[in-house]
Amino acid sequence: MNARKTISVITVISLIIAAGIWYGANNNLLPTAASEEATLYDGLFNTLMGIAASLFLLVEGTLLFCVFRFRRRDGDETDGPPIRDNFALELVWTAVPTVIVMFVGIYSFDVYTAMQGTNPEMMMGMSHEHSRPVEIALDKLSGKFGIGAAQASDLTTVARVTDSQPDQTKPSKPTSIPSIAPQPELSTLDVDVTAMQFAWIFDYPGFEGLQTAELHLPLGSQVKLNLNASDVIHAFWVPQFRLKQDIIPGATTQLKFTANKIGEYPIVCAELCGAYHGGMRAQLFVDTPEDFLAWAKKTQEELASNPTKQVVASNMLNSSTSMTASMSDREYLAGRIQNMEMTKGIAPGTLQQFHH
Repeated sequence: MNARKTISVITVISLIIAAGIWYGANNNLLPTAASEEATLYDGLFNTLMGIAASLFLLVEGTLLFCVFRFRRRDGDETDGPPIRDNFALELVWTAVPTVIVMFVGIYSFDVYTAMQGTNPEMMMGMSHEHSRPVEIALDKLSGKFGIGAAQASDLTTVARVTDSQPDQTKPSKPTSIPSIAPQPELSTLDVDVTAMQFAWIFDYPGFEGLQTAELHLPLGSQVKLNLNASDVIHAFWVPQFRLKQDIIPGATTQLKFTANKIGEYPIVCAELCGAYHGGMRAQLFVDTPEDFLAWAKKTQEELASNPTKQVVASNMLNSSTSMTASMSDREYLAGRIQNMEMTKGIAPGTLQQFHH
């Protein structure tokens, strides 16, 4: 290869690499990044997209060049040149992918480690110390309404259930409203998350009596979610945070992250968990620390003002088992959306009130 051809090849390859780098930095395929961990993930994703775009342009460009350059001309009946091997070319197309794969593997592992993928606290561990509000709810529903545990588990959301029903043989005690004074330290925040078919329940151990069906987090706090499943495997996924964690029955998994952008984000179950898996969603709100504390106090007061109230989000509770079984996914989800629309403005975590 003469100097002119060498310069041409180097120039083309440089342009292809530059185009890949540009596309990697400007693909805009990911949603808004709302956590500190998202920066690490986005860097890896954009790098992979840049490499993929460069390889695509290189391979397809070479293919098109060869199709045009070495096409059969009219009247040419001769054989092509007997090229049998090219050691330099074989070395290049073996060495370059090897280097790329090693780079991607090391980079991916580094990001995985930085996002605490190998932290022992993040690994799955058996735990029986966390309360199971769903189990309490199902026990009560089974006893109070005469339905079986399997039927009770079809309820879509148990937003809040008291630890025990009032003893009718004893005089009732005045209910005190929990206080958040002294204020919990908001540099860190633990939240116990229970996944069930087909809803999410969020408990805040640092705030007495605070249990909701939507997740509120203070801006800038290091959050640790303790994830438990009451029935089947679920997965906690917030696309804007670039975090996804499987939730396995009988085990506790954890997620640690720091939200850095105020807003409202969807929580999605990313593991097929049943017929109504597509409707298993919740909302995550990132508030300023002041707004978070105000929300926590207001919600505590609302929940404490009527501690015997069972708050159940279900359009199936008033239906017979046969009717529930005959509902299509569209009918079920339509009922759920209607309930959500009807209860806008009601205290967070309250989706539907069932009155005895």
